[in-house]
Amino acid sequence: MELAERVLPSTGNYQTNIMGKIIFYEDRNFQGRSYECMSDCSELSSYLSRSQSCRVESGCFMAYERPNFMGMQFFLKRGEYSDMQRLMSMGMTFETIRSCRMIPFHRGQFRMRIYERENFGGQMNELMDDCDNIMERYRMSECQSCNVMDGHWLMYEQPHFRGRMMYLRPGEYRNFMNLGMSGMRIQSMKRIIDMC
Repeated sequence: MELAERVLPSTGNYQTNIMGKIIFYEDRNFQGRSYECMSDCSELSSYLSRSQSCRVESGCFMAYERPNFMGMQFFLKRGEYSDMQRLMSMGMTFETIRSCRMIPFHRGQFRMRIYERENFGGQMNELMDDCDNIMERYRMSECQSCNVMDGHWLMYEQPHFRGRMMYLRPGEYRNFMNLGMSGMRIQSMKRIIDMC
């Protein structure tokens, strides 16, 4: 993890910035041509014909199966991923990574409102911590829209943070199907707090 500390002139407090760095490789086991990335990339095919392995040197990223941050997603934290196809579980398979998004470090509170129906309809609940099962905790059958006020979150299609996932940063999400995740029913959600 790369840390850059600097003194803020007026207060003398320290601010820590975490930079993300990921290296994509065309072939499994870190073989073939590579591309180093330190920010969002909406179309990896501009740099590599395919990406079947990667190494996260710092920070956290979301990898997407389609360009423009669409389709199936996978959370990548610091470590080596020698074969993206073997890594996927729960029936998820990536033929190749097509885009990626760097997840910025968030310091402070986490807050999100979840809604049972699209366009902020139906039952609403506000949460500030992880929820491993919305049915047990809130008596909600599913979550189809949300408003993320603070922090960065991972949404999962099964209870206990399993199955397909979806990354949400602050903003309004009126319909999850618009994110290219059709047929996905949200059943649990987790704050992204691990940035190592």
